[in-house]
Amino acid sequence: MDGTTVIKSKLLTCRHGFSTRLGGVSGGDFATLNLSGTRGDRMENVRENWRRFGLAVGVDAGRTVHGRQVHGAAVRIAGREDAHSIDEPAPWGEADGYVTAVPDLPLVVFTADCAPLLMEDPRAGVVAAVHCGWRSTVADIEKNAVDAMVSLGARRQDIRAAIGPGIRRCCFQTGPEVPAAIDELLGGDSAGLYAPDESEAGKFRTDLPGAVKRRLMQLGLAEENIDELGICTMCHPDRFWSHRSMGAARGSQANMIAL
Repeated sequence: MDGTTVIKSKLLTCRHGFSTRLGGVSGGDFATLNLSGTRGDRMENVRENWRRFGLAVGVDAGRTVHGRQVHGAAVRIAGREDAHSIDEPAPWGEADGYVTAVPDLPLVVFTADCAPLLMEDPRAGVVAAVHCGWRSTVADIEKNAVDAMVSLGARRQDIRAAIGPGIRRCCFQTGPEVPAAIDELLGGDSAGLYAPDESEAGKFRTDLPGAVKRRLMQLGLAEENIDELGICTMCHPDRFWSHRSMGAARGSQANMIAL
């Protein structure tokens, strides 16, 4: 691998990676490292892309925990029976986050603008992968994920988190309902997370990764234990897929962590 296939956090010690769109075998709208099996790409390409993604992360990606994401707040505590291949349906219902204490059980969430959140407590041996769209975030999926980690033995002061590539304030134009929901989630502690968009009346520029980070700090994570990578998917169409700029004609990134 040439180092462009995945991006890693210097803070996390477990095997992990945030994928880019580079280093795969897919073509056309899916060029080249599409990791979604549900968007119309050829499945033989997707399987090879998963093999390459797993090599870059350092895991066998033949069977992972992943499923249908619905921009909700459900977090599933995963066991080995929850793992399946990319071309098999999940053996359970919808979820936007996964937590496990099982070694060699990769957890995966898909993104194409939403903020991917990977967390670990290396002392307790607990990891999490969370899909933080704005709806999931204001529904407090972060709390559900942290609480699930604590239920498996993690300690808040020991949890490390990395927020990977996603749409950032520079490109995330929203209506007033998004800042209002973030303000409610954070109990008013939302200074600096949004501002009126000077280019269009009634619109705002909103910092979704910043809101995720602030909520994690409210939940007891130390600021120095949160790595916000600062990469905007919409600003870099050569490296990432962006749903907001590309619509449905695109592939998907995947974000993985494993003990």
